[in-house]
Amino acid sequence: MGEHDTPKPDGRRRTEVTPISFRDLVPEVPATGYLTHGIYVYPAKFIPQVVRYCISTYTHENDCIVDPFAGSGTVGLEAYLLRRNALLLDINPLLDHIVPIKVYTGGVPLDLSVLRECLRDMAQNKAVFHPRWSKIGYWYPPEVYDRLAECWGWVHAADPDAAYTRLITAALAKASKYFSYADHTTPKLFRTGRKRRLIARILQEDWERRLIAMVGGGAEAHLRDVNALVALAAGNTARVSHHGGVDSVTYTFGPHARFDALITSPPYLQAQEYLRTAKLNLYWMGHTEEEIRALSRLEIPYRKPDRIVRTETLDALKAEVGREHLVRMLDSYFCHTITALENAAARLAPGSRACIFTGNPKADGKTVEIWRILAEHFSGRGYAVEGVYEDTIKVRRLFGSRKNKNPDGMKAEYLLVLRKG
Repeated sequence: MGEHDTPKPDGRRRTEVTPISFRDLVPEVPATGYLTHGIYVYPAKFIPQVVRYCISTYTHENDCIVDPFAGSGTVGLEAYLLRRNALLLDINPLLDHIVPIKVYTGGVPLDLSVLRECLRDMAQNKAVFHPRWSKIGYWYPPEVYDRLAECWGWVHAADPDAAYTRLITAALAKASKYFSYADHTTPKLFRTGRKRRLIARILQEDWERRLIAMVGGGAEAHLRDVNALVALAAGNTARVSHHGGVDSVTYTFGPHARFDALITSPPYLQAQEYLRTAKLNLYWMGHTEEEIRALSRLEIPYRKPDRIVRTETLDALKAEVGREHLVRMLDSYFCHTITALENAAARLAPGSRACIFTGNPKADGKTVEIWRILAEHFSGRGYAVEGVYEDTIKVRRLFGSRKNKNPDGMKAEYLLVLRKG
């Protein structure tokens, strides 16, 4: 499958899209949450079938892959499983908590009895940790907050690099949202009346035992997933490096950094809530209000553009949309998304591929063909469009919650494959 261009009525050529089902094409990936992919909740996760396809098709064993929008580290785990090296970058510091346990490289199975001993210590701990966030009390009844402060107190006193600590941290993060006023059924962080009523009912029960049981059950499930990864990756020496809390737009790569592929899924146009989504966990994990506020100002598209990207499709879209604030949003989004991609792609070896997976969101009811705008931009700058593949979303619905800019969800996602000249 390669590049497909057809003439348009005015004589110009337009890239064709090839329908594809990555789930059917990559049957060796049984589910999007297999192995350790489900350890942390993260919005709009990169589905592993797409990543597996890109790695298998465009790279070789021992190659090195870069992902400038790494999110929950999907590229890292799939690269490791296929014995490729990877460098993961993301503005969200949660990446540095996810990757060490999601891409566990210890090589030795973890011991359930050791984990259970750690869990008993956590349940009995009385030393507290208080998040450095002025609004933390808004999200919890006082008694729940106090109990969580003791649980997190154990985490912060334990060895932060120990796998058992990381297992408990991941489980405690999920429990901390479940026992909050935040709606735990959606990645977004907001309070609902329904959730307040649920917490009121929970507090009438033996909620402390339930909380500790949730953390224990979650940690034990994570241990089983990690041990399944250990068994599958026996003898694997691939390395996955990660840098969370960094700006991919301005990130400085080492002088000898070279990559054999770029595989990524940029943030969606009007869903820039990755840091907001993770706030509750980030503060419990020890990050400060000042740090998160500074990083939030760098999220795309909440920062001013320092250049205006011009392509045929983007110019036509901005003229059609018209409204000034939406034009500013589009300018910001494509400026910083493209700059981050260019920054990483500059380190690609000649002939290698950039695989970029995007959706087609809407702005003021108008479809934004992100893949097409990226294709138009890069095709005039030393890259050839090798293929565009449309994957229909069958079993999930993106951004279908309240105040959604795309209330019906996206119907398909697109893999753009660029070949560096």
